[in-house]
Amino acid sequence: MEKLVLDGQPLTLEQIDGVALSGSLVEVAPDAMRRVQESRGLIENILTAGETVYGVNTGFGKLADVHIADDKLAELQINLVRSHAGGVGQPLSEAESRAMVLLRANVLAKGFSGVRPELLNVLVAMVNAGVNPVIPEKGSVGASGDLAPLAHLALVAVGEGEAFHRGERIAGGEALRRAGLMPVRLTAKEGLALLNGTQAMTSVGALAVSRARRVAELCDLAGAMSLDALKGTPAAFDPRIQKARPHAGQIAVAAHLVRLLEGSQIRESHREHDTRVQDAYCLRCMPQVHGAARDVLQHVTGVLETEAGSATDNPLVFPGDDAAVISGGNFHGAPLSYAFDYAAIAITDLAGITERRIDRLLNPDINEGLPAFLAMDPGLSSGFMIAQIVAAALINECQVLAHPSSTGSIPTDGGKEDHVSMGMTGAIKLRQIVEHVERVLGIELMCAAQALEFRRPLKSSTLIEEAHAAIRRVVPKLECDRVLAGDIDAMAAAIRSGLFDKWRR
Repeated sequence: MEKLVLDGQPLTLEQIDGVALSGSLVEVAPDAMRRVQESRGLIENILTAGETVYGVNTGFGKLADVHIADDKLAELQINLVRSHAGGVGQPLSEAESRAMVLLRANVLAKGFSGVRPELLNVLVAMVNAGVNPVIPEKGSVGASGDLAPLAHLALVAVGEGEAFHRGERIAGGEALRRAGLMPVRLTAKEGLALLNGTQAMTSVGALAVSRARRVAELCDLAGAMSLDALKGTPAAFDPRIQKARPHAGQIAVAAHLVRLLEGSQIRESHREHDTRVQDAYCLRCMPQVHGAARDVLQHVTGVLETEAGSATDNPLVFPGDDAAVISGGNFHGAPLSYAFDYAAIAITDLAGITERRIDRLLNPDINEGLPAFLAMDPGLSSGFMIAQIVAAALINECQVLAHPSSTGSIPTDGGKEDHVSMGMTGAIKLRQIVEHVERVLGIELMCAAQALEFRRPLKSSTLIEEAHAAIRRVVPKLECDRVLAGDIDAMAAAIRSGLFDKWRR
């Protein structure tokens, strides 16, 4: 397996997924290691000269004016890590934890953090050995970065805390021992270099946005299946309409829908006798709504990929002719926090238009002659009635979660940190929303597959019929009432696994 070489560069969502989900290995570029050594050299020079620099030989935050004696510098760093490991709640998934260690290592590889190469090597080794810190998901306000989550990460690097390793949750020191690794002993600046940063919100957000992009593209497939089953018209996807309002996402979605529907027998069966001039918005406006969601996610992807290659700790160490250690605010999560709220709004609305298509498939008043609730024997059987109700419940929760967290700053640290981003809250909310929308999308795919079967012997397009067959490998046709909970979860899992990725573009 080819290794991902880290040099502090922006990382794509695909690269992050590859390490976090597929177990890709990483290594540090030689030039990056040279920069790390130069940066550390400046810190050593400061200590030798007896200068006072924040984060090197002072207290932290509100205690920045307290000078720390040289013989207490190592104790200062481990105290910082232990005191800030106050996260609560469920732990991040192992994939999110692994992504977080990856991202922290990549930031240190930029050479602006003043750490020793040994510390960077430990993080890289943890990624490669599958030592994934147990990191409670709650407790970060997103400035000065994700302090509590990163403290739990740092605990494992020093042989404390807890970690997941080969399916077990064990003591961090034991996890390192089993992996053949030695804990690192922190020296001046290194505890702070591990704690200041946005890697918790970036890791959770990156994996969530990657899933959201899959959902957004598969909504085209579900929508095309629904449109065909409802005897709709693809006329609204004419490229001339899209060029008259040339948003990139809209153009891409319209072209995708045309490609998905090409060659449908169902469409040809009603083309000449179709009296409808236009379809309902949930069908006709798919390019506009799906496309806008794609554009939002494209923007958010750019923010995340830039952040993955950004130095976000404080102070930053700049070796060279104009050597300096400068305090700033790159740990503030505002760019991510705004982006997560933006994505949450878009993906929630995408679920909304999806649910409207589900209703049109099931509602006998508007479903173009399909059986009520797509039941084989309406009345005796309820068919997919509850599936639409479940979708409505999930979307209502998404609507609540889409309320922005980025506007909810609460001052912390005695007023020193008087404006914070709440970016981790935004990332966790976004992940919850995406999980719900995967289920809503799964419901539409299930219902659309059932509806197409009521149009037999006519068939849809080749692409849609292939997708129909893939759905049937996950859930069977609803011949009579059965428990649908497992079907819904199975469809969401299939979406998440990439089973339908062939039809994303």
